Amino acid sequence: MPQIRNPLEWAVDELKLAAQALRLTGRAVRGTEASTESHVPKVGRIEVADLKDVLARGIADFGTFRTDVVFLIIIYPVVGLVLARFAFDYDMLPLLFPAASGFALLGPVAAVGLYELSRRREVGLEASWADAFGMIRSPSFGAILVLGLLLLVIFLVWLAAAQVIYWMTLGPEPPVSATAFVYDVLTTGAGWMMIILGMTVGFLFAVLVLAISVVSFPLLLDRDVGLSMAVSTSVRVVAENPFPMAAWGLIVAAGLLPVDYLATCIPDMMPHYRRMMQIAHALIATAFSNKVITPGKTTTTDVEWWLRQQVHDRAMGSWFQPSVSVQRRGAAESGIFGMSDVVIERGDVLHVDFGIYAMGLATDT
Repeated sequence: MPQIRNPLEWAVDELKLAAQALRLTGRAVRGTEASTESHVPKVGRIEVADLKDVLARGIADFGTFRTDVVFLIIIYPVVGLVLARFAFDYDMLPLLFPAASGFALLGPVAAVGLYELSRRREVGLEASWADAFGMIRSPSFGAILVLGLLLLVIFLVWLAAAQVIYWMTLGPEPPVSATAFVYDVLTTGAGWMMIILGMTVGFLFAVLVLAISVVSFPLLLDRDVGLSMAVSTSVRVVAENPFPMAAWGLIVAAGLLPVDYLATCIPDMMPHYRRMMQIAHALIATAFSNKVITPGKTTTTDVEWWLRQQVHDRAMGSWFQPSVSVQRRGAAESGIFGMSDVVIERGDVLHVDFGIYAMGLATDT
């Protein structure tokens, strides 16, 4: 029968548990004596071509754990969108993009579960999404937790730096609206200065996180080496293989771009985007009418150039060069990919690929 303890006994037991947790965390951070003295990881050379093999194995892991991986990685964009919602609710628009892009600094923490699934598959163990949390039972869990907290601190420092950059350029007053903020960022010298400074400082933060974490997390899952040795090994790997690791960082960053874009899409953009779509459809309707096309005389290239001119006259940009083609039996392939100029005849079916760009938004019509 369970014994009811008095508050003093309970407090003493809790202090003992806390002390034990601190000892375990300290051990995980330092590593075991054997691991720190006789098992220093050796760093080999990595070639850019080796990344193909890494990606191939990652795709194979994804094929094996498709449902489990999707369940785990969906947490990442959801948290990113929550950050965006937080920015709108608390009038923190200047920190929206820094929060969304800087959230990638925590990406290595989010990937720990995926590392665990890959590790289990490599040693021939069965695994599901629940096993991704098996790293909690790892002897290095304390070190993993401390490293994750370190990345969180770096993320918060990045947000503070981004706020200072905004105060130095467009601030210190908050923007009056989302539309005004986007306009100031993209059309003023101070806005472009903020972009340049933010990208430069953000790049330095990204390099720091890449250097200390790219090898640390998987190494801690695989071996009980301690936090300091894991981080130092990761830095050595990056220092001795700068170009392959830089390429790997770009690959990871490219994979996170869709999440960052979704997180930075603000509601005030939608009316402007709808208007751009209306303009694109109106231009296509006119381009395919008798105002532009004279059957038997006008060519597909003529229509393409007319569209380019209309975009230029409206001070907009082309998301990609317009392509007009004729779908007619016996007609030569036309348009930008067919590289042929075909005369448009009455009764022809026309196809167009057309996109305009303005205010950081693009259409694909």
